[in-house]
This record gives sequence, structure tokens and C-alpha cells, in this order.
Amino acid sequence: MWPVIATPPARSDAERARDAAAALARLRPGVVDEAGRVLEPSDAVGFVARLDLWFADLHAPLAALYPDAEALAERLVLLALRSAAQRPADLRAVDRRREIDPRWFQHQRMVGYVAYTDRFAGTLAALPGRLDHLAELGVTYLHLMPLLRPREGANDGGYAVADYRAVDPRLGTMDDLSALAAALRARDMSLCVDLVLNHTAREHPWAQGWLAGDPAYDGFYLAFPDRTLPDAFEETVVDVFPDQAPGSFTHVPGTGWVWTTFFDYQWDLDYANPAVLTAMTDTILWLANRGVEIFRMDAVPFMGKRVGTPCINQPEVHDIVQAMHAAVKLAAPATVFKAEAIVAPDELVAYLGAHERYRPECELAYHNQLMVVLWSSLATKDARLAVQSLRRLRPIPGETSWATYVRCHDDIGWAVGDVDARAVGYDPFAHRDFLNAFYAGEFPLSFARGARFGENPETGDARISGTAAALCGISDARERGDAHALELGVRRLVLLHAVAFAWGGVPLLYMGDELAQGNDTSYVDDPALAADNRWMHRPYFDDAAAAHRHDPATVEGRVFGWMRALAQARASQQALHAAAGSAVLEVDSPHVLAWWRRHPRSGNFVGMANMAEHPVTVDAHVLDGLGPLETVLSSDGPLLVQDGRLVVPGLGFVWLAEP
Repeated sequence: MWPVIATPPARSDAERARDAAAALARLRPGVVDEAGRVLEPSDAVGFVARLDLWFADLHAPLAALYPDAEALAERLVLLALRSAAQRPADLRAVDRRREIDPRWFQHQRMVGYVAYTDRFAGTLAALPGRLDHLAELGVTYLHLMPLLRPREGANDGGYAVADYRAVDPRLGTMDDLSALAAALRARDMSLCVDLVLNHTAREHPWAQGWLAGDPAYDGFYLAFPDRTLPDAFEETVVDVFPDQAPGSFTHVPGTGWVWTTFFDYQWDLDYANPAVLTAMTDTILWLANRGVEIFRMDAVPFMGKRVGTPCINQPEVHDIVQAMHAAVKLAAPATVFKAEAIVAPDELVAYLGAHERYRPECELAYHNQLMVVLWSSLATKDARLAVQSLRRLRPIPGETSWATYVRCHDDIGWAVGDVDARAVGYDPFAHRDFLNAFYAGEFPLSFARGARFGENPETGDARISGTAAALCGISDARERGDAHALELGVRRLVLLHAVAFAWGGVPLLYMGDELAQGNDTSYVDDPALAADNRWMHRPYFDDAAAAHRHDPATVEGRVFGWMRALAQARASQQALHAAAGSAVLEVDSPHVLAWWRRHPRSGNFVGMANMAEHPVTVDAHVLDGLGPLETVLSSDGPLLVQDGRLVVPGLGFVWLAEP
């Protein structure tokens, strides 16, 4: 726990840089000798070059965290060198390509697909049979939801990991995972998996060793002999699951009060212990050598603990991830980190390294804010909150990218900033309450069929579960046989994805959304899942629906066709490369979200999305100075201009670009 350990005194950036340079000078000769011994000559040259490039980014955060940073940096460098020596030849080839093209993940052809292995294909061994489906959608990386071996029984949807080096036996083996990674690479697709950093299952060998008093695991977890400190922490700590697992501590007989941010079977690791950081870094390197190219770093905001704070987004969190990132880049430079940081807008960009002094941290982060304001705009038919919030969001470093998305495996938490809500005339709490009621189908005239999740009876706070199709009105329209409502639901679903695919970043498509799959209520029949309604938006892949994906007369065919069209049009636009600059455009209609991007080679790109169900117009002068623009893709054909105003159809979108 950070307030307890003897952290070194704060030093200036210049002092830290000098310290790192001196430490590297002492360390480098031995590393050069060892690299020459364990690596082929060309690989040894590459490793030492990476050491020179990344050592300062390893040493500086370690110096901010631990008293003996130099010794720890040496251990991590040698750990990375050992991993580099064990790295398979085909992965070393990927490393070489990506060292030449380090921004590979920012390319406009990048499209992600997110799925649970069992619900998408059954097993890892069967999953290559789904790759043609992904190829049709233009997918270039596949994110498989938690697949490392969880504890038996309740496991928070797989996020209570009992063994980082084994796959859930219901899905297959680690060899199956490596074979899948190779099959993906053969198609120029990358594998992304979840890595839970904040905690392990209580059954994990680290936890069991800690309980048994094994000195190798001494101090791996946070525990207190009485309630004094837990009570002090809980005055300010955020309660993640107040309805299912209230409180942040669990009493373990003979041990004390163990920190359990999420559920009582998930024990928080103590990163104040450098052995924990070393063990987790070793885990990442081991998995990278099995073919994992992108790590979704789960629950990272919770890794730093300080009395008197919410214990989210503490400064130590960023130092921890920065150190891990630098160590992994030494051994596996093809590897990318994606931050799962569902936090307030003002804090979000820090996970991409946007600090006072830029230091690489994660290459990707979820654009939670974009997702939230899109759903808010659909419910209100008003884009002003989106314009306000997105305009105020701090820019991210050019070496990084957003992951943009409409839905994910999780509930939707209404991370609407109070400042932004009040700026457009909303009461923040009342607006969040409205969104919960609307998407739970409780509000008059709501088209949504979601459900409240995680409702706090004391505060009234809640989040929303439901598939994108259910929240867009498709499910309700199908049930009622209402053709007009179904048309509107499809347009909403396509509209949201049209923004996600062109906002800038890497768009992520959640499994089933390309087929407009509705809520799956079968989870209530499984005692292990019945209490968690998030499983309603984690359906099984519908083969019957997929059989209609090429039939434009069906909903499945229309939606699938649009997803393909979005990916194809996106790939042709250099301005949608993630490194291109972007900005929110001010338009004179409250219903329209408009944005602008520019690439130095291809010029300007403009996107517009109308959140209202009726056509609206905006002053055509908004495009002044952007050169000749042509319609690249739109919901309703070429953009019309009437009396000096651009006509945007109801629930319609348009992408414009210089020819």
C-alpha cells in the first residue's frame, strides 16, 4: 500500500533522466555481453537498440515507485532478455515488421471484433472456422474475452483468474490458443486477450502461496488485521458492485481483512511490492510469446491505493503500466497495450500517456466517452452534450489511438461529466436517471429494451445492460411487427456504427451486432449467471441469422451489409488513420454531431450524424475552407444542398472527403 512503503523523494524530470542515463551506463555492458550469448547476432543488436530506446521509460516510473529502482530495472531487463531468447521465430518476424511500422495499429484498415470464444465458436480449436466471417467484415484483430483459466463456480465472467498460464479447459488448451494466433497472423489479423491486472482469484497459486506463508509470495496481496484501515479506506472508496458485493474488503479467517474491490473471491494485488510488478510483467511476456499481440489491461485504474481517495486513477497506476510497457517493448516490440479505463473524461486520456511529460503507457484506450454520448444523443435526439463533451476532451498523443465502439461486453455506465451536463442545461443526476429509465424501457415512448444493472439503492445510481439491437429499438419493433419502427431501429444501429468507424481510432464491432442480435435471456437458467443480467448482451452467435447475412431483404442482411460497407469505405480514407488530426465542428442544429479530420496527404474528411428521426439542415458554410468534398458513404445517397443548407436525413449519416 503506497502510503506505507518508503517511497523515494520526488525528483525533477531532468534529475530522473540523469539517473536513468547513469543506470543504463552501468547496466549496458553486462546486457550487451548476455545478449550476445543468448541471442543471434542480429537479434542481439536489436535488443540492445531497444534497451537504449526504452530504458529511460522503464527506469523513471520505477524510480517513482520503489526505493531501489536500478536493481529492479536490471531484473526486468534480464527478464525481458530471457523472454526475447525464447521468442519464436515467426513472432520475431512480426517484431521486425512493426519496428519499421510502429503505428501499424493506427491504420485506417484496422477493424476489431470482440467475442466470447464459447459463444462465438464453442472452442479455440473451432474458432478458425469463423475467420471467413471476420474476413468478410474486414476484421484485422480479434479480441477474445476472458479465456485464461478462471476459478470454478462464480468467476465474474472469467475475470477471476486462477492461472494466467492456462486456458479455461472448457475452451481448449494453451496450444490451441497459440495455433489460433498463428491462424490469425496468416490472415494479417492480430489476437487480443484480456489480462486482469488488479486482482487474481483467491485460488491462484500466488494467493495460495501467500496464504501458506511462502516467502516467494510475501506481500503479494493487501490484508489488514482489523477494520481500522478498511474503515478509513471505505469512507472514500468507490463501491463497484453495491447490490451484489457491497464493500471492498472480505474477512479471511487467520489472515485478516483482504482487499477485494470486486467480489470476495477476487483478491487485490499489492503493487507496492516490486515482486508483484515483476511477476505480472513475466506473465505478459510469457503470453506474448504464445502469440498474443494486444493485451486488454483489465481494471487498471484500481491498482493504486491511497487513504482519503477513491482508490481509482492514483498516480502509481500510470507508473506501473508505463514500467510494464517499457519492459515488454524490450522483448516483444510487436505487442500493444489497450487500457480498460472506464473513467471520467478528464482522466481518460492519461492512460494513453498524455501526462505533463509524455511517457508511453498504452497504445490504445476505450473511447468510453464517445460511446456514452452517442447513446445519450439517441435518447434525447440532441447532440449538444456530445458536442460539448467531445470538444472539451483533451487531445491524445499522436503515437496512440482510441478504440471506438458502440457496445461491449460490459454494462453502460453513464460517465457524463457534471461540467458538460450543466453546460448544455442538464442536471447531471437527473440526466443519468433519465438515461437509465429510457434504456430500461421504463420511460414513455422509449424504443429500448434494456435492463438496469448494479443499481445502488442508497444513491439511485445504476447502469444499463442490453444488446445494441435491443437498445436501438430493433428488438421491440420485431416483437410488435412494426415495420416503420424496425426501419428506425436499423437506422439507429447503423448510425452509431457510422460514427464509431469514422470518428478516428480503431473501431470495435461487438459479436452479434453485425447481425442485429437481440437480448439473450437464457442466462437466467444458469445458476452461475442468473444474478448478472449483463449476460443478456453476451449472446451466442446465431448461425441461423448469419445464414441471412448476404440477403438485403432481411434485417441481418441489411445490417451486415452496412458493417461491410463501413469497413471498406473506412479503409479507403487516409484521413481515418488514427494519427490524423480531428475536431468537433460547430453546426447550427442541435440534432447533428459533426466532426472534421485531416491527413497531410489526402486532405479533409467530414462526418455528420443526425440523432433526430426527422431530416434537419445545417448551414453549408460550416464546410468553408475545407476544399471540394464529395460523398464517400452515406445512409441516403449523396448529400443534398437546399438554399445554402446541407440536408441530413433523419437518423442519417454522411462521410465527406476531398476527391
